[in-house]
Amino acid sequence: MIDFKNKIYVGSDHRKSLYDAKIDKTSKAVVIFIHGYKGFKDWGAWNLMADAFFQEGFGFVKFNMTHNGGTIDEPIDFPDLKAFARNRYSYELFDVATIIDETQRLIEKELELDIPIYLLGHSRGGGIAILQAVKDSRIKKVVSLAGISDIESRFPMGEQMKEWKEKGVYYVTNSRTHQEMPHYFSWYEDFLEHRNELDIELAARELKIPFLQIHGDMDQSVSISEGLALAAYTDTRIAIIKGAEHTFGTKHPWDSDQLPEDLKKAINKAIEFFNK
Repeated sequence: MIDFKNKIYVGSDHRKSLYDAKIDKTSKAVVIFIHGYKGFKDWGAWNLMADAFFQEGFGFVKFNMTHNGGTIDEPIDFPDLKAFARNRYSYELFDVATIIDETQRLIEKELELDIPIYLLGHSRGGGIAILQAVKDSRIKKVVSLAGISDIESRFPMGEQMKEWKEKGVYYVTNSRTHQEMPHYFSWYEDFLEHRNELDIELAARELKIPFLQIHGDMDQSVSISEGLALAAYTDTRIAIIKGAEHTFGTKHPWDSDQLPEDLKKAINKAIEFFNK
């Protein structure tokens, strides 16, 4: 059995970050979890979510993006805003591919298993999961939790875009930590350079593996209309959690040893899908 937390990996731009893995010899598949914007692997109830999947027979891997603002010494919250400012979508795809490589090594070399790899992404991580899965034959199923359907619309527009280009940086307030979190203009330049590769609609329409969108109908951060769009792009049915918001009832920090009910419902839908 493999069971570790906070192991170092080297990802995009040769930057180090951390990942967790729990995989048993009897695991029927491994789920890799991709956190969202202003997120991290230990946010909220994600650790309880990992336990829930493992108890249902799935190995589980989760990781911090290299440029999410955390460090290997302080993986919680965002002590390194310079790294956060340098982030870009191509970096996140590189990190995901690196973790898939490492997961495959754990499965094949250390456990000597032949089991599939699934992706589970939350919010922006849901969009990233689709973008990676469409070009990576190792991925056999994808679940998007409140995942985004588009990247370009999330950038500043009009005068804000003009000011961003002139100043080279703009800031987003983190309402929880009260940090002013910077984004360098290189983030947008990277998007323009990799525009086709970062087209979630195009990737979703080309996706040939089973896909499930799970969305709360009270999501104020990523509208359920985006979930409906992803379901339409992939010609699949959306699983709607009535009354659920963007994080399915969890928050950070999460002090309970129990999953919130809405997240439990979402996990159950994902497990049912993965078990098919």
